Amino acid sequence: MMRLLLLVLTFGSFNSLAASPAPDFSGFQQWLVETGKEAERRGISRRTIDLAFNGLEPDPRVITFDRRQPEFVQTFEEYLTARVTENRISTARRYYEKEQKLLLDVAARYKVDAKFLLAFWGLESSFGRYQGKYSIIRSLATLGYDPRRSKFFTNELFNALKILEEGHISPEKFLGGWAGAMGQNQFIPSSFLNFAVDFDGDGKKNIWSNRADVWASIGNYLNKNGWRKGAGWGARVKLPADLEPESLPRPEADKSCRALRHHTAKLPLEEWQNYGIRPSKPLSDAQSYALVIPDDGEKTSYLVGENFRTILHYNCANKYAVSIGLFADQI
Repeated sequence: MMRLLLLVLTFGSFNSLAASPAPDFSGFQQWLVETGKEAERRGISRRTIDLAFNGLEPDPRVITFDRRQPEFVQTFEEYLTARVTENRISTARRYYEKEQKLLLDVAARYKVDAKFLLAFWGLESSFGRYQGKYSIIRSLATLGYDPRRSKFFTNELFNALKILEEGHISPEKFLGGWAGAMGQNQFIPSSFLNFAVDFDGDGKKNIWSNRADVWASIGNYLNKNGWRKGAGWGARVKLPADLEPESLPRPEADKSCRALRHHTAKLPLEEWQNYGIRPSKPLSDAQSYALVIPDDGEKTSYLVGENFRTILHYNCANKYAVSIGLFADQI
């Protein structure tokens, strides 16, 4: 979940998620009262709070979804097959041809690669066709009440209230994914406040129905998180039969993203070639690459560069980031 997303938020293993009990919602209304008071202390008007919270009930479905995210329960091959499809690739190519001027203008402004704007857009919302039908406020309030990640989602709820307060969208249209990701680029509320862009200058940061704002917001997100235009993301590799990935050098622990636990240390391309690893396409030797350690029994893996780390900022899951890279390569 943008991280726009969250889509997606990937903390903890699936086994631990499955073991987490569903919350008792008996105290939900009192929690809303206290949360509303805190929102007022943070500068949100009583009018906005009342509009958002009036008649609000928890949505137990989102708790179930939160414990069964596809990044945890699907293999790499299953995940990629479901997302990097021929239909998506052909659709992205048509948009690239039809909207090339705007895409290149946005890409130039934010120093990113146009094909990646389409890759994020295509995977996050199927090119704007599906943005989610869950109430953002209801989903975030439910997940905020759930003790598992209460602090994170409660803060996102405050951010969502601020978006309503600023008038970017009306309460009845404030819909999105089950975890609070919204718009055609599936930003979570904090990402919207930090990275959303009014590219066409109409006074609205409209990531729901304005493609220019959608693509510019993605571009701004990538730029602010260290994107290097033209540097690529990495490549698929076939591992030698005698190579044991777990024996490769590992980096110092980095708690900023759980997916990094499955990366080796970064090495120059020449050193990977000495291990007998050959990328499936040419890679620049101007940067070092980490190897994504494959799941048990898999012999296909990926060498990934710095832009891969930037994709992980959007959604901290290796399967997601690989799908973005492979999709962009096909555009």
